[in-house]
Amino acid sequence: MAHVLVIGGGVAGAATALLAARHGHTAEVFERDTRAPGTALDRDFFGWRRPTVPQAAQPHVLLGAARNVLRGDLPDVHAEMLRLGARERHELDWFDVRPPAWPGDDDLVMLQARRIVLESALATALRAEPGVVVRYGEPVNGLITAPGASEGAGIQVTGVTTETGGYPGDLVVDAGGRRGGTERRLAEAGCRPPVVERHRTGLAYFCRWYRLPDGVDEGPRRPWAVTGGPFAGCAVFPADNRVFAVTLFVHTTDTTRSALRDPDVFEAAARAFPPGAAWLGPGVEPLSGVLATASLDNRWSALVDEAGPVVTGLVPVGDSITHTNPTLGQGTSLALWAARRVARTAHRDPGSARYAAEHHAWAERTLKPWFDFQVVADTAIGERFATRAVRGGTAREVSALFDCALEDPVVMRARARVRHLVEPPERAYADPEIRARVTRWLADRPHYAPNVAGPDREEWEKLTAG
Repeated sequence: MAHVLVIGGGVAGAATALLAARHGHTAEVFERDTRAPGTALDRDFFGWRRPTVPQAAQPHVLLGAARNVLRGDLPDVHAEMLRLGARERHELDWFDVRPPAWPGDDDLVMLQARRIVLESALATALRAEPGVVVRYGEPVNGLITAPGASEGAGIQVTGVTTETGGYPGDLVVDAGGRRGGTERRLAEAGCRPPVVERHRTGLAYFCRWYRLPDGVDEGPRRPWAVTGGPFAGCAVFPADNRVFAVTLFVHTTDTTRSALRDPDVFEAAARAFPPGAAWLGPGVEPLSGVLATASLDNRWSALVDEAGPVVTGLVPVGDSITHTNPTLGQGTSLALWAARRVARTAHRDPGSARYAAEHHAWAERTLKPWFDFQVVADTAIGERFATRAVRGGTAREVSALFDCALEDPVVMRARARVRHLVEPPERAYADPEIRARVTRWLADRPHYAPNVAGPDREEWEKLTAG
């Protein structure tokens, strides 16, 4: 079996190490932060300053794809999350009466929790795993390299260095994210640059955390938790232990953007959207200020170019290979898929050019289509917010599919299969039955206009003027 060195101890890195150990490998994790997540969730979530993990305090969702990895490969982590207060919600629970079950419906369950709940559950499992060593406060500062051992291998990474010395390994996994520095270190070692595809979203997010009143364990089922108008949107993210987040998103060029940092302006604007008004009811307790994030992009980074692998002995997982804007909540699922793939294959000559090429080919087949789907979705939202135009044609049909799903369980199931990464949209939405149902729904609503929920621009300007 292999000795796996993992750069970064976030969700992707921790999951990679844990899954590797469960498949018979040994693993060492090198984490910049000096401490592990604990079980004092509110203290860690609201009080732990983590400048290298800016997304830690932002809303997260664990789609059915992520839940399936946890239940199937890390059942103790799944159980610990539930013990810590995570909640499960089936997409078909939207309806007053659950539609009759179909095969595959169990894949359509969302695990609702803050990121810290998953991190805490992973840390608990890692502490009990004999095949894993986690080196907190010991970040990687260099790579150990050698000429490739196989034909066409180029440069091979054979270990990592930290301030305390060198650590050899059979496979190095880059789970350090976009800011981990691995690309720079590969360049210093003489590797060709990775092939990077990058798409700006043009979106800015503003989030605030709240807790439901005492005695209220669940928030309102309706309206739908995400609403988007022609220039702004609102989303509610139910989490664990009666905690939830409200998020507003606008275009980065919107002149009202800075006003949303004010908590009173933020709440007034959020209440102008149906989900914000429904969740921000009497007795709701604010838990944070307004947390802003912008300059978001979708980024795909491949360590294989036209000449083959740019390096061997090192493969990326998580944000190091595909960073996606959180609009669709895909990031954790894609990271867990990649972590599981590494754990299942690390014994197959991991330092070879063949291994590097096969990992890349798997990522292109499995992860890249969902990255491309995210790019298309964000481009449409960004264009709408930038132009403030509600368009017809294909955009109207796509919106109609989503709105039809709120009334039609068959269409909802198709939508949920895409949302939870079970089936790609080009297959799920091409089903003749789905197309026919959406066509009939539109025919019954000849004046249907998409993306009109929420305030008009005049009202928005007044709300954000304070």
